[in-house]
This record gives sequence, structure tokens and C-alpha cells, in this order.
Amino acid sequence: MTESKMLQQIAQKTEKREDGLMAAYATRNSEAVRRSAEPVPRYRPPFAIDRDRIMYSGAFRRYTGKTQVVYFASLLDEQLTSRSLHTISVAQIAKTIGRMLSLNQDLIEAIALGHDLGHPPFGHDGEKFLSKQSRERGLGLFHHNIQSLRTVDVITKGGQGLNLTFQTRDGIISHNGEVNDSILEPFPEKNETHIREYIEAMEAGEKVDTRPQTMEGCVVRITDTIAYIGQDIEDAIRIGLVKRESLPEPATSVLGNSNGTIIETLVNDVVTMSYGKKYVRFSEKIAGALFELKDFNYKFIYGSPRLKTNHVKIENGFRLLFAHFMDDLENSRRDSEIFTHFLDTKNEKYLTENKPELLVRDFIAGMTDRYFTQLLKKIVIPDISGFELTKG
Repeated sequence: MTESKMLQQIAQKTEKREDGLMAAYATRNSEAVRRSAEPVPRYRPPFAIDRDRIMYSGAFRRYTGKTQVVYFASLLDEQLTSRSLHTISVAQIAKTIGRMLSLNQDLIEAIALGHDLGHPPFGHDGEKFLSKQSRERGLGLFHHNIQSLRTVDVITKGGQGLNLTFQTRDGIISHNGEVNDSILEPFPEKNETHIREYIEAMEAGEKVDTRPQTMEGCVVRITDTIAYIGQDIEDAIRIGLVKRESLPEPATSVLGNSNGTIIETLVNDVVTMSYGKKYVRFSEKIAGALFELKDFNYKFIYGSPRLKTNHVKIENGFRLLFAHFMDDLENSRRDSEIFTHFLDTKNEKYLTENKPELLVRDFIAGMTDRYFTQLLKKIVIPDISGFELTKG
């Protein structure tokens, strides 16, 4: 027997065994739908392929340099949470829930690892600033979940995209950690038309939401909040933004007052309330405590003036960089970073099918905090290295 034949048999046996362990409403590997047909792999299941393609993308590598809550976290204190650590936490917690609910863990991991790929530098503040520039230039509002889908569909791999399955792509765009979901039921009938209509409505400024197609997508979406709520508190305590004893007592008496206990309480509740059901949910008591704690975070952490020290400078930075690279495109300055670090790696389809404003937005959205700052210094601070003082 050839190696290829043996691998195929092992893969078939493995898939049959795993299918037998999955819940009736879990997503089977056989249900995977890819945008473009590909040869059947020898042994890797489709959602594992999605996960691997995301993990080896440049966008995934740049997670490390992007803000979660604290600007320049890795430069200030390497134990503070970066976008990378948040993403890995979502994946691990969601897989734990998925295992207990007998769901497809490869699909869960793929969605979790890809859900924030479109986040610009400086977290949600950067998202707001880039959205303002986007709207002023006729592109509509910018949303990181839509950009995450655009990243895997259009930008990566030289403009080819990763050709991920619909289920993974849908889970990525359907995540929304800012929404208070106490119960989340999948939308099995969802298709590309629903996604396109959602994108158009969001870019137009409408207040709309989109449910994931799969149970796995629902688990990742609800886990997004589980992963950040306690970790953001730990980071805030670490930098002296809040004190543990100042946390709202009604919420902490239910959930605990440390990241570990908060995660354990929330995970246990989700598993208990969702086991054997075709939805994912929190109990009313836990949901109430979670939303109370979330309100505390928004008021005393995310909205803290101490975290907004460089707010105006960063917003100006987005405006200056957008204008600068638009000018470089219009004047075909081939030595500009938008060419040498971005467009020169893209195929003709990407270059011709996207208007200049979209090319600039894609470039800026993919930047890390440090790269953004380096480019800003370069275009703002005059270069005097070519001048010499003469003695008189």
C-alpha cells in the first residue's frame, strides 16, 4: 500500500470516529463549502486547512504588534495583553466549550484565530479613527470584522485570498464581542447574499447584526467576551488603572474577581446551559453579572482618560498617513512604502479591482502599532542628515 493510500484510509477512519462523537447539530467536515473547488487533501480535514492557512498568514503574525486595550502593550510591559494573546485565549476557551458540547473543534479554532485579522493598529480607537477617514473618502464606515473577512478573502497571499470555507468565513464576520448576547442561536440558512447585505448595511451606517450560521460560530462569538472581560481587568489592575477592590461587588460575588475565576464561572455556565441544545447561552443570573462587569469595564477601563493620552495624536496620525499614501499613489511614487511594503506584493487583480482609497485603507488597517508610528515619524519629522553646518 502506498503512503498516499494509507494516509487516506487513516483520515477516513479518523473522520468517521470524530463524526460519531459530534452532537447532531455540530458542523461535519463533509458540510464544508469552499469558495473555489480544490483537490481533496490526503489527510487534513477542511477546517483544519482553514486554521493552518490563517496561522501561516502575515496578518496572523502581525497580531503580536497590535493593541488589545493598552497602546504599545508589548513595549511597555510584555505581560500585558496584545491582540495575539487575546486571539489565542479565545481559541483555547472556545475549544474547551466546543469539546464539552461535542462540536467541531477545527472549525472553532479556525474562526477564533481569524476573527480579529482585520483589526487596525491601536485597537477600537484605531478602528474609529480609520472609519472616520474611510467615510470622508467615500468608502463607508470601517468595521474590523468586515475587514477580517476582506483580509482572508481578498488581501492575503498576494491578493489571492486564502480560499477558506464558508463556515469559517461566516464565523469570522459574525463575531461581535461588543454585543450583549445572553443567548445565541445559529442561522443555518445563511448564505453569501446575507453576508453581502450585512456588509452593505454596516458600511452605510445602519445598526444591524448577523448571527453565525453554525453552532461553532456561536461559541466563538460568545467566547470573545469571556476571553477579554477578565483579562482586561487584570491588565488595568497591573497598570494601576483600577483596583481589584473597586470592581462592582454584585457582579464579582457571582463571577469572581480574577480572570481565572471569571473564565471558569462563565465557561461552566455556558456548557451547563447549552449542553444538548441547538443554541449557546448564559443563565439569566450569570448574564446579568457579566453585563454589569462589562459596563464597569467600558466606564473605568476602555473610557479611561489615562488610556486616551495620545488619542488626538493617533487620530491625526491616521489622517496624515491616509493623505500621504493617497498622494504617493496619485503621483506613482514607487519608492513609497505603500508600494515597496504592500502593493508590489499584490497580483494584478487586486491592484486593478480596488480603488486607490481602498488600497490605502487596506495598507493602514494591516499595520502594527510600531510600524504605524515609524511611518508617521518618517513623514512628519524633517530629514537633516544631508546638511552640514559651515563654520564662520
